[in-house]
Amino acid sequence: MARVDRGEIVPCPLCESTQRENRRLRARIEELEKEIERLVKQHDRDQEELSHLKILLEKTRRAGKRQAAPFSKGTAKEQPRRPGRKPGSKYGKKAYRQPPKRVNETLEAPLPKSCPDCGGEVEQERVVPQFQVDLPAVIESWVTQFLVSIGFCTRCSRRIQGRHPHQTSDALGAAASQVGPRALALAAELKLSTGMSYAKLSHLLESTFDLPVTPGGLCLALQRLGRAAKPTYEALKQSVREAPWVSPDETGWRVGAVSAWLWVYVTNWATVYAVEAGRGFQEAAKILGEDFRGILVRDGWIAYRLFLDALHQTCLAHLLHRCHENLETALGGTARFPHAVKRLLKRALKLRDRRDAGEISEHGLAVATGKLKAAMKRLLNGRPQEEENRRFAKHLRNEQEALFTFLENPGLPATNHPAEQALRPVVATRKNCGGGHRTWKGARTSVQIATVWRTALQQELNPRRIIVTMLRSPKPTVVQDLLPRIDPPNPARPPPSSPT
Repeated sequence: MARVDRGEIVPCPLCESTQRENRRLRARIEELEKEIERLVKQHDRDQEELSHLKILLEKTRRAGKRQAAPFSKGTAKEQPRRPGRKPGSKYGKKAYRQPPKRVNETLEAPLPKSCPDCGGEVEQERVVPQFQVDLPAVIESWVTQFLVSIGFCTRCSRRIQGRHPHQTSDALGAAASQVGPRALALAAELKLSTGMSYAKLSHLLESTFDLPVTPGGLCLALQRLGRAAKPTYEALKQSVREAPWVSPDETGWRVGAVSAWLWVYVTNWATVYAVEAGRGFQEAAKILGEDFRGILVRDGWIAYRLFLDALHQTCLAHLLHRCHENLETALGGTARFPHAVKRLLKRALKLRDRRDAGEISEHGLAVATGKLKAAMKRLLNGRPQEEENRRFAKHLRNEQEALFTFLENPGLPATNHPAEQALRPVVATRKNCGGGHRTWKGARTSVQIATVWRTALQQELNPRRIIVTMLRSPKPTVVQDLLPRIDPPNPARPPPSSPT
């Protein structure tokens, strides 16, 4: 209350303090009401997201119990495209099976004596050939006998043994009966491509080709093939170190009962496999070398960023996949960040296509690349509020210098698809054979054979002929046809001052 002092109204200090406290409390109440309103809205969003995630979780659980779930493409489209070839100019090359160049047997298909409908007389007009390519009714193994001459030197009395170019071994006596190189090439192909066990391979060779061989004999024969392939394998490893770009990848493996990792390194001319006990930098450096100075086209695994002397290109397909994953659970404004990242990455891929088609000059490409980098930098300077987007933004900041390297290096892949495609057949083999190998010796044998086989296919060579050539060589030698004809130079550039 106010009081009157000498004709003047003097405000009461207690009243003023109470009024200030009331104003403060009202302001605090307003803040709390706004906070409550915000929390209620956040609670509603969380409940909506929780319901959405529960539905996704239930779908995932149900799909995991179905045998065909890994191959499902999701919900069918309401208006799917017409199956088969596209009409018009998009049909592609029109072709048909060409007649074979040789004919082993000719059979006649004569006309009936009378018409099957009316019984009238039938008159022949012409004869038209038709061809059928099939397997022979009886497939017999081809047995070659080598009459090996044995003598001695009249001067030093050293034993001398003859060798025919088609022989694969000098063994005689109990080991004189051997499996030929073409049969071993077929066994290696089935082992690598389907993961067939030695017992199944033994049954197939005997039942189909009349070639009896025990599972243990096949195992020893493929080990001999691995020893023959070792020099070529080592030479291909060295060529990977000198490659202008390498796409590495890795997947889980088993050696016996111990966890291991299967590595693959793909260049534009070779594919090298390796089985290692770990997944770190030291294991990767065994093939690449710690001072690798080419370009690594890889995923976001941290071990690859430790190659400080290399340029880096991170896989855009992995980043786009992560954008799709974030958008599946994004609600409201949380979708802005992954949408923005997706737009920038798509712009980069379209810019690459324009460059490869010759639709943009070098100066225009440099300007457009600079704008892309600046736009990505501005986007990453922001701080997303959502936890998932914050983790994604942190990963992109770590990979920022490796996002658009492919635009500055023509011919460089924008993804690590070459390495992933090289892993697909061995992953299928892992599923069929129980996860890997029983011994490290078997693992080394398999990666040596697989490296030679995959590299031959990559260079459009016949891998069976390569294997036959290696087995018939008196000593293990390097198959020069699988090595690069000209050593390509590494990109001319100063070494980076910091890891990318």
